[in-house]
Amino acid sequence: MPKGRIFTEAVELLRKAGYRLPNKFEASRKLIIDVEEEQIQFILAKPMDVTTYVEYGVADLGIAGKDVMLEEERDVYELLDLYISHCYLAVAGLPDVKTTDVAPKVATKYPNIASTYFREQGEQVEIIKLNGSIELAPLIGLADRIVDIVSTGQTLRENGLVEMEHIGHVTSRLIVNPVSYRMKEQQIDELVERLASIIEQLDFAMDGEKML
Repeated sequence: MPKGRIFTEAVELLRKAGYRLPNKFEASRKLIIDVEEEQIQFILAKPMDVTTYVEYGVADLGIAGKDVMLEEERDVYELLDLYISHCYLAVAGLPDVKTTDVAPKVATKYPNIASTYFREQGEQVEIIKLNGSIELAPLIGLADRIVDIVSTGQTLRENGLVEMEHIGHVTSRLIVNPVSYRMKEQQIDELVERLASIIEQLDFAMDGEKML
């Protein structure tokens, strides 16, 4: 499971589905947490690494944002949209800035998603891969635009950037290693059914949203 917001929301969802997780579970600093009552072991990782752990079978199941799944293109199965950690991918930049470049520079930590998006728009751009502080790129002249994940938009506004294009809405998904699914199908299907039942009750509707 990824650290941070996704972990907190996923733990709440699991509790609602009847899984007995310890008190102050979210506050633990351990990277591997055993829950003996449920015979589940949690591995906490960076969001971008979750699909890697699942693909290589280190973890049977994982929770990953759709943005990570599209960017990493790992050999995993998507089992369920959990409708948690809502955010979206957008193109942003400084307002009223015009470029004369034949291929504008776009900074992002999502080079695959960005390349696909601009290709579909029929626009030729130069992608610059960054690992963090993407908003800095237009401010120092490294790039004309950025492609980044947006939650509230506050970080963009505080850095004087504006949204230019909406790429698509993102939620977190339950994913599984293909071999693990064949070997542990019954246990995994039970978990999926319990989570799906809770999600249906909570009615996470996102009518009109462009989903990735």
